[in-house]
Amino acid sequence: MSHANALLSPKGRLLLARRVVVHGWNLRRAAKSMSCSPATAKKWADRYRAAGEAGMRDLSSRPLTSPNRTPMRIERRIVALRFTRRWGPHRIAFHLHLNRSTVENVLRRFQMPRLANIDRVTGLPVRKPKPIRYEHPNPGDLVHVDIKKQGRIPDGGGHRTLGRAVGRKHRGHQGGRGYAFIHHAVDDHSRLAYSEILLDEKKETAAGFWQRANAFFASHGITVLRVITDNGPCYRSGTFQAALGPGIKHKFTRPYRPQTNGKVERFNRTLEAEWAYAAAYTSDEARAATYQQWVHDYNHHRPHSGIGNTPPINRVHKVSGSYT
Repeated sequence: MSHANALLSPKGRLLLARRVVVHGWNLRRAAKSMSCSPATAKKWADRYRAAGEAGMRDLSSRPLTSPNRTPMRIERRIVALRFTRRWGPHRIAFHLHLNRSTVENVLRRFQMPRLANIDRVTGLPVRKPKPIRYEHPNPGDLVHVDIKKQGRIPDGGGHRTLGRAVGRKHRGHQGGRGYAFIHHAVDDHSRLAYSEILLDEKKETAAGFWQRANAFFASHGITVLRVITDNGPCYRSGTFQAALGPGIKHKFTRPYRPQTNGKVERFNRTLEAEWAYAAAYTSDEARAATYQQWVHDYNHHRPHSGIGNTPPINRVHKVSGSYT
């Protein structure tokens, strides 16, 4: 597109074309008057003859054919993954073995809104303020600990995958199977996670979980200095404080501010999208049997956009054992 004050702006092109077509100037004379080549003068004169004044506007530079464009089959898979999994371009590119820029171009071509601008319940675009990201400099500087209550799946399958009518039938007259309590510990710097599905959220259960989580981090060369939890009774108990020991500082989140524990809250969201409701499980036991493998994949194979599209294990300074 030409500059508004350029000599060959649409107004200047019109003057050039009229000198050739209307006033009968030869191409060389008209080109010299506008400081351009005779070939350029001929191009605008031909455009004027064909389309009149409208032909002086800039045309699209888009090619008539794009032989190297991503095949439609791949484009449909990209769009389908965005709709069904709510994945970002980096995750889709990793899954389909494509360049991230290719996925971004396809999403842009289909006018797909950014995940940050989508309401996760309705799927409609919304505008959200950009969050401020913080991160501690070393593994173990801060570990986020939390408990996620997860509804148990009735035998035969639940309503999320089979519909409410079938799910209610499988649930029977007992009002459901209650909840499982998934305890998490996520390192702030590396995002390395330790998680277990347990029966309750009592203080003894939370304390025992932390002892195993601390041993897990220690096996990876991480010395935990601080732990942050919400204000739940199990975390304020003397039993949990004793499990932490004198070497670990315990911090609490601000009341009604889950953003303070944002790393583990983000882990909960990923867990729901990529494990809890990612497949049509026929029982709660079938889903639970896949959990530790999913956590392993999360730690060792899944790319994380917040840490440069690498898995958390790559950010651990000292890696013990073999991970495949």
